[in-house]
Amino acid sequence: MSIYKRKNIWWLQLTLADGTRIQKSAGTQIKAEAQELHDKLKSEAWQVKRLGCQPKYPWQAVAVRWLKEREYKKSLGDDKAHLRWLDPYLHDKTLDQLNRNMLETIKNDRLSTGVSPATVNRLLALLSAILRAAKEDWEWLDKIPAVKLLPEPLQRVRWLTHDEADRVLAELPAHLNAMMRFTLATGLRESNVTGLQWSQIDKQRNCAWVHDYEAKNGKSLSVPLGALALDVLYENFGKHDVYVFTYDGEPLRHANNKAWRKALKRAGISDFRWHDLRHTWASWHIQNGTPIHVLKELGGWSDLKMVMRYAHLSSEHLQAFGNNAAKKGLQSGAMLGG
Repeated sequence: MSIYKRKNIWWLQLTLADGTRIQKSAGTQIKAEAQELHDKLKSEAWQVKRLGCQPKYPWQAVAVRWLKEREYKKSLGDDKAHLRWLDPYLHDKTLDQLNRNMLETIKNDRLSTGVSPATVNRLLALLSAILRAAKEDWEWLDKIPAVKLLPEPLQRVRWLTHDEADRVLAELPAHLNAMMRFTLATGLRESNVTGLQWSQIDKQRNCAWVHDYEAKNGKSLSVPLGALALDVLYENFGKHDVYVFTYDGEPLRHANNKAWRKALKRAGISDFRWHDLRHTWASWHIQNGTPIHVLKELGGWSDLKMVMRYAHLSSEHLQAFGNNAAKKGLQSGAMLGG
């Protein structure tokens, strides 16, 4: 171990019991205080090595290992943002100090910044996942504190009627019109539509493939292409060698752009996002009698609970059981208004 100065702050270099080397700020401009921390950590490392005690891992080492082992995550950028926000709380802490009181402080302070309960819960979920990995995968902890999430309001479901959809389509430029029609026909997410390539289209089976690394749940998805979706593909065939949807010869990054928002305003549609087209697609399916379990497969949802939010839009699947609570002999089914 050693101490050195960087600008006005003293830093430590140390090697943990498992061989992990880290650099850590001592958080002080006074050399004697840095030396005291250095000696304390050195003593702890000796106890771990000679006496078999559970080492105290600095939070910095925890964060570094998490990011290194999760490089594949689509949401790695979100993890980094959460970890940056946590740094003032945890940069000088060890893993074992992340107890229930510390978690409550972090939760309340994050909520006080004005973010939604859902945003706070994403931060807490990351901490929970890190603690679970530290205990079960890395064996850096013997036990972990419970992480209590905040209650969240019911998830918003906003969808368009067919007439409203037609009004929006009439206001859109051609490239967004095609993308909206394709989304309403397939239910694909924005990124899967903007990034769709011709190599993902199976002309023989009339389906499109979403690769596992492109899917939200990490599983590849086969999307059946009906007549409406095929019409859109035929219209766009030959416009670009690689991508299905383009503008001025270039692939698009986002569909939820200024032109989209202006079209919504002209069509008289408020409180609507591009992602709500997926809700619209699912709502239309349910209204037309598609069973919940089939919709789950079509939309690539991993959890049936995500699909149940659309179930209230149709009661046809319950109609056959409507008289089951009636006394036998009273199920003649008299017609209303006769």
